Amino acid sequence: MEPAVVKGLNDKFYEKRKGAALELEKAVRDAQAHNDTAKIHQIVDQLCDLFASSSNPLHSRNGGLIGLAATSIALGVEVAPHLETIVPPVLACFTDPESRIRYFACESMYNIAKVSKGEILIFFNEIFDALSKLAADSETSVRNGAELLDRLLKDIVAESGPTYVPHFPETEKIRREKQSDSLNGLGIAAASKESDEAVENSALPKQAFSLARFIPLLSERIYVISPLTRSYLVSWITVLDSVPDLELVSYLPEFLDGLLKYLSDPTEDVKIATENVLADFLKEIRQIAQVQAQRERERLRKLEKVKAKKAAAEARGSQSDEPVTPPARTNGESGSCAFEDEEDLVDDQGRGSGAWIPGQNVAVDHAAIVEILIAQLDSDHDEIQQSTALRWLTEFLSFAKEVMVPFTPRLILAVLPNLAHHVPTIQAAAQTTNQQLFQVIQALPAPVVTPDVPTPQPPPAVLPPPQPAAAAAAQPPRAQSVASTRTAPASPTFDGTAFPSRASRDLHRDSLDITATPVPGRRQPTPSPVPSATHGPEPSAPLLADGNTPNKEAPGDVTPAAQLGSPALTDEMDDSPDPFDYQLTVNSLTVQFMSEHEETRVAALKWLLMLHSKAPKKILAMDDGTFPALLKTLSDPSEEVIKNDLRLLAQISSSSEEAYFKSFMVNLLELFSTDRRLLETRGSLIIRQLCLNLNSERIYRTFAEILERDEDLDFASTMVQKLNIILITSPELQEFRRRLKNLESKDGQMLFSILYKSWCHNAVAVFSLCLLAQAYEHASNLLQIFAELEITVHFLVQIDKLVQLIESPVFTSLRLQLLEPDRYPYLFKCLYGLLMLLPQSTAFISLRNRLNAVSALGFLHIAPKTSNVAAARSKLSRDEVKWQELLSHFRTVQMKHEKYRRQAAGGDVSPLAGLGLNSNGVSTGAAGGRGRRAAGAAKEPPPLTRENSGGRPAGVLSPLNPRARGSSGGQLAPLMSAFSGTPRATSPTAAAPAKRRGTLGGLRK
Repeated sequence: MEPAVVKGLNDKFYEKRKGAALELEKAVRDAQAHNDTAKIHQIVDQLCDLFASSSNPLHSRNGGLIGLAATSIALGVEVAPHLETIVPPVLACFTDPESRIRYFACESMYNIAKVSKGEILIFFNEIFDALSKLAADSETSVRNGAELLDRLLKDIVAESGPTYVPHFPETEKIRREKQSDSLNGLGIAAASKESDEAVENSALPKQAFSLARFIPLLSERIYVISPLTRSYLVSWITVLDSVPDLELVSYLPEFLDGLLKYLSDPTEDVKIATENVLADFLKEIRQIAQVQAQRERERLRKLEKVKAKKAAAEARGSQSDEPVTPPARTNGESGSCAFEDEEDLVDDQGRGSGAWIPGQNVAVDHAAIVEILIAQLDSDHDEIQQSTALRWLTEFLSFAKEVMVPFTPRLILAVLPNLAHHVPTIQAAAQTTNQQLFQVIQALPAPVVTPDVPTPQPPPAVLPPPQPAAAAAAQPPRAQSVASTRTAPASPTFDGTAFPSRASRDLHRDSLDITATPVPGRRQPTPSPVPSATHGPEPSAPLLADGNTPNKEAPGDVTPAAQLGSPALTDEMDDSPDPFDYQLTVNSLTVQFMSEHEETRVAALKWLLMLHSKAPKKILAMDDGTFPALLKTLSDPSEEVIKNDLRLLAQISSSSEEAYFKSFMVNLLELFSTDRRLLETRGSLIIRQLCLNLNSERIYRTFAEILERDEDLDFASTMVQKLNIILITSPELQEFRRRLKNLESKDGQMLFSILYKSWCHNAVAVFSLCLLAQAYEHASNLLQIFAELEITVHFLVQIDKLVQLIESPVFTSLRLQLLEPDRYPYLFKCLYGLLMLLPQSTAFISLRNRLNAVSALGFLHIAPKTSNVAAARSKLSRDEVKWQELLSHFRTVQMKHEKYRRQAAGGDVSPLAGLGLNSNGVSTGAAGGRGRRAAGAAKEPPPLTRENSGGRPAGVLSPLNPRARGSSGGQLAPLMSAFSGTPRATSPTAAAPAKRRGTLGGLRK
């Protein structure tokens, strides 16, 4: 440079520096006109030394930057050979502590980029990185200068980014070096001394701008915190996505996670811009999937057409004796249609027709995007991120079903807990996603069970619910004996799935293709959504009954074609393994049973119902660990959960063998035995729902067979009483009651006999069973045995309930039969027998009034005068039903119960033992239940003798005898007054409450 120009550039006044820059511009133009490149190089080096050195004064450095801008303007596009010398020192000034230096650096870079145009793109990454820092600069002037440069750079990229190739050897060399560095960074180094030649002669693109080289930088910068920098990055993502040839959506998984975090930015502008760009990405992904699906359908249609024509040609050739030579390939001539179709098919896959269709060759990694979206559903993320991720997943389920299917276990773990989210938007989005996923899985074809896969067999022993050691020690003998025979399998464990990192995906994908524009026909690999041996341990596989591990299809073997969103699968994929892992899905659903939200538990059970209906032989076997969880769910506080759980258990039982159903019934009774509160509160609901979903006769037969051999007499009596109430009152058992009344048929007689033997555990229940089956004569015989039994409070309460049931619609036919005493003489005897057993309570008055209405008819025909029909029926009953054996069985079972009550009462066999009192009217302090004796129980008094004729005890007054009430006194008098319906209170104020309460109302409590 001339000394005057150098002096002017170093002047303190801006006008003089500007004038010197104009003089320098003229000098550079003259040197360029004379092709004096050496002088130009010297000028550039001198200017760079002037502003690059921090030791120079501020005005000198500003002058150097202004001079460099003037030199670039003078050179025009010919500045490209000097970019390697100019750009790095100018970019270094972007981080200078002096704001004026940063501003003039932006101004100088603006002029350089403006004249160099597409050549500047070889430094795009460096300029982008520097501008991302200046976007959040503290000085407004610097931010304004950086914004001007940013706009210019966006225009250059949008105009020539996808296609511009460097025109100068110097810039081409820089491009090759950068590309080589990118390959070496990915571990794809060329061979020794031929590396440069290999890179130069390779088929890799030669554009100045490479999106593949830019994405790693964007992935690193996307996690910034500054709202200004975030706004800058979103603006660039919007611009790059708007360029059709760049196809930024192919690299969306590399920066989607950081971009989703911008939705929770406190700045409204950033949130709105991010929502817009995400909406554009989703729309673009949907359009690409639709285009590719349409092309795939067309390709398959053409392929089928070619196959059909070939098959027809082969058929014609086989019919003729001479071999048929295929027609020669001609251009547009007839007779070559088959080959023309093949050529069209090849053209469709390769060259195409030349018409540009957006998205036809874009490879979108749906699986990687889904993985990122699932991670956003964690509760640590912001609510708007979760709702956006759910909306994206719902959209993916509409156009990328094949990709979503392998992710079902993880989706269930992420979506189902949000069904009860406290934010309405997330809850609604989760419900929509769950419904869409449910429909996708439901539409899958049912899996084919191969013969070599062993079908789980139910074990011969019983599977009790898991219990702590203390609870097991307190079990009754029956429970302990069952628990000692087998051990419940461990609950299913669900191990979290491991996935390849984004870095490994970047390495694999970029090593295959480093281009900015995807090569036609390129398919990028997708991560497998299931764990491999190198990423984490496999979930524990369930053991079959023989100790072997069932053959399970590995979901990791999913073909990449199935994960690219193509709705039509090729013929080669017909033999591929099932991408849907039933066992992992069941494990994920079983985990949801522990959720605190009712909606989540109900949804999990509905999923299991659907999956079991699709693959009953593949999931939910007796020994796969889910059976104890389903049994435990019966204790759920939600009625809706219990109903769905029972539907599932009924569905499993109906599709399984008889041994499974028997084991289920045994386990259910075991659960009721150990959890009496469940039996009291939910027992009726559980049994009625089972009868609604299964064959009620099958259920009652199985219960009867189990309870008949039950050693826990107290539980057996309680369970029989519960089953009897359900049998009489439940609308679901109406048909079952109708069959039970038909004792003329062998089926009805067999059913009655089976129920009778187990109903003997409860005297009132077996009596009501006889009334229901219209076996009135046998019922009257039972009353004779009742007189020999111990009349306890519990016994009287049950008779009170039976009288109330007789007044219900179920026994309408029984009440009408009272009008025919000649046909049903023993019915009067049964009801009058009940009346004699009852104290004078409300039930007594009700039954007495009923009998008084027909007493004249009854007493006139109290002697049995059976008609021919009745006689024939009685004869048939006597021939088929062994009534005497049933009576003997009832007497034997009741003796066991009486012995059990004596042991529970500590050996007191007095008639008042059932009331908790001894013969003196003093409380015995007996402990109840489970066969355990109370400490310090009273000694057993001498055995009592009973009269042979009436069965009444001799020497002891009945507690219902008025004389016993008068003589007992003390604690016995109030209790006996409760049994009596007569007003024996000493004052009107004491008599009124007793009359309102009734005899058994207070005792029932």
